[in-house]
Amino acid sequence: MLRRWRELRRLSQLELALRAEISARHLSFLETGRSRPSAEMLLRLSEHLDIPLRRRNELLLAAGHAPAYPRTPLGAPPLAPVLAAARRLLRAHEPYPALLVDRCWDLVEANASLDLFVSKADPRLLEPPVNVLRLSLHPDGLAPHIVNLGEWRAHLLGRLRHQVRASADPDLAELLAELTEYPCDQPQPPVDLPGPGDVVVPLRFRHEAAELAFLSTTSVFGTPVDVTVAELALESFFPADDDTAAALRRLARAADGDEPASRAVGAADR
Repeated sequence: MLRRWRELRRLSQLELALRAEISARHLSFLETGRSRPSAEMLLRLSEHLDIPLRRRNELLLAAGHAPAYPRTPLGAPPLAPVLAAARRLLRAHEPYPALLVDRCWDLVEANASLDLFVSKADPRLLEPPVNVLRLSLHPDGLAPHIVNLGEWRAHLLGRLRHQVRASADPDLAELLAELTEYPCDQPQPPVDLPGPGDVVVPLRFRHEAAELAFLSTTSVFGTPVDVTVAELALESFFPADDDTAAALRRLARAADGDEPASRAVGAADR
């Protein structure tokens, strides 16, 4: 397992040994099983290999050690401050859409403004767990309403492909294979390139008779030592032009008082 992670990171034994301040000979013995690594050594190597917390626990178990990082269920009391912080951010982001996702891009929570995107999706795609990427690219989901579907699809698949390479996560690899099979009637650029006036890849979404443009950001918790917290990400959408900002404000005023500002949508407890 150590060797696979080292090769995935494209490091030689000597390079990793130098970074971890151990001898290449000792690292070789660990990789071949001639020496049994201590938990401290595995954690040191994992840090230099940038291995996700979930997979660090797998390494420790394979070497006969107890997992170092807890995996707390989302509804458990220790995660209450984490979810409270996320909910504050979701509410504060309105009238712009924002959502909280787990490692497999399953929806954990969202603010009310996300209804702008999901209101026309097939109800089957909104049954928990709601997978955000599947919802975005499925022909019965958001795809028919995304004006620049080829560009946005290429961006999402490229991002997911990078995650698969970085995490070696079989669930993400399975999701990537599924999404790649979805139809798309627009050309898909092999790399992200700017259009006229673009500084980021925008999401251009058709809502009623209007075309709305968004840019997005991703936020993660900065010092996670719990697997669940490390795998949470807050996706926030911002208007990319003044017309979109004005349209979102009008939609928010029209819907004011219809439902709570932030609502749980449901995700599998992975």
